[in-house]
Amino acid sequence: MSIAYLFPGQGSQFTGMGKDHYDNHEGFRKKVDLADDILGYPLSKIMFNGPEKKLTQTQYTQPAIFLHSVALFETMDARPDLGAGHSLGEFSALVAARALRFEDGIELVSIRGRLMQEAGEMNPGAMAAIIGMDDEIVEKICEEATMETFKPVVPANFNCPGQIVISGHTKAVEAAVELAKGRGCRLAKLLPVSGAFHSELMKPAYNGLKEKLEQISIEQAEFPIYSNYSAKPTTDPGEIRTNLLNQLLNPVRWTQTLINMNEDGANTFVEVGPGNVLQGLVKRTLKNVEIENYQ
Repeated sequence: MSIAYLFPGQGSQFTGMGKDHYDNHEGFRKKVDLADDILGYPLSKIMFNGPEKKLTQTQYTQPAIFLHSVALFETMDARPDLGAGHSLGEFSALVAARALRFEDGIELVSIRGRLMQEAGEMNPGAMAAIIGMDDEIVEKICEEATMETFKPVVPANFNCPGQIVISGHTKAVEAAVELAKGRGCRLAKLLPVSGAFHSELMKPAYNGLKEKLEQISIEQAEFPIYSNYSAKPTTDPGEIRTNLLNQLLNPVRWTQTLINMNEDGANTFVEVGPGNVLQGLVKRTLKNVEIENYQ
């Protein structure tokens, strides 16, 4: 049986994240200081002191979560057999698997965060959580809301059975929320986000991310990384590059990722990074597995 390491995405951040590790672990501290130097601004101060409003801006949130996750992983005596990351977390997983250099990774997620924030400003949109409905029903609701409003809305995160996040134009998302409520979902609510992530409204970020991905070196991963885009494992550099780009405009297939990892032999899942969101998703998706959390 195998051990799978999981890395969280946007939404796991909190003011003060990483401060204890920074004060008490030299390796973690060196990684954080290196990130500040590479980025040219004190990301660590935003992580440790906020303000929260600034930390939750996508351009800072993404490198902050990435930095916390990777620096923490590298302080551990970890021996992953498999790996995956939720959205942004896929970049952390690739650094853990030595497919990406840390220095390239922090630049890449910083650019990704800035481009996604700018795309959200250019194409204002919304996201909403739909709880207590089958995937197929939510997909049909999104199709109906798109037809009703002539604006796009799509499933963006298949997080676990019965928990899906939808994304798109605000009017279409609001219409889908009302349709879901009318058909008996347990909960449907808008989320406090700065853009319609994992939807076509992120297209303004595509070319900039593609350009940066083409500039960096990607190596053969030391262990298989399960892609958000395909929910399948790969160690191939070319496939990794394509998956990271496709991820921007397509849904995070996290439910299927966890199922595939389990079917491929993973019986222990270790979440590394701020928060414990992924731990909860594993519990709601898989039975009879062990779950650990390092934050």
